[in-house]
Amino acid sequence: MYKFFVRPFNLGMRTGSASSTRQTAGKFAAAARPDRRLAVLLAAERLFAQHGYHAVSIRQIAQSAGVPLALVGYYFGPKHELFHAIFEHWQGTAKARLERLDAVLEAPGSERSLDHVVEAFVRPVLAQRASEEGEYYAQLVARELGFQTPEATRVLTDYFDPLANRFIDALMAVRPGHGRSSAAWAYQFALGALLHHISDIRVGRLSGGLSSPHDPQAASLLIRFLSAGISAVMPVLSDGRPPPVCDPTATPPTETRP
Repeated sequence: MYKFFVRPFNLGMRTGSASSTRQTAGKFAAAARPDRRLAVLLAAERLFAQHGYHAVSIRQIAQSAGVPLALVGYYFGPKHELFHAIFEHWQGTAKARLERLDAVLEAPGSERSLDHVVEAFVRPVLAQRASEEGEYYAQLVARELGFQTPEATRVLTDYFDPLANRFIDALMAVRPGHGRSSAAWAYQFALGALLHHISDIRVGRLSGGLSSPHDPQAASLLIRFLSAGISAVMPVLSDGRPPPVCDPTATPPTETRP
């Protein structure tokens, strides 16, 4: 008799549990849509850019995206994986920069120049920055990647260091005779100027209203500025001249123009 009563009860519990699991899966299937995944990603990007990674909770992201709280974890897992996914989402810009860079390095003669390397470095980023989504991404990059946090270090290692090394190699290719140290400094200085430009909001005030932030006309000025700065660090060397030593106290060598 004991077995008779216990067995149906246990079967009922297993059946109910399976039914509950199917219902939960069905709810997620109904809620999980590509537009909702993107909404979560963009909400996280915007909130991280505005308030900082550590000041934003998963609940705030879900509320901003208009999705159930559990759906954020369903799509991305823990918060640090969501942070990482934002940079994965924007890898199209990195690809565009590398495609332009490869075209420069494969070009003949004068088309294979420092100015063209700088164009490849700058133009896709400014095009990305011109969109509303790109505006928040630019703020996020400028705000978060300067901190030595595990989240920022992982993003830099996975997405930005490979790109940086390709551009450093390109600088050495178009300015032969210089060592990697000089090229790395030149890249970092150029990166600092670019990051400041895409996140800057002060130029209107500082120019007395004559300029506006992110004015497309400023792109050519930025490219000229970066090219001149890199040329100061990595001047064209005359034949047989040894490469300069990276010494901050040394007098910069005189550039020999072709």
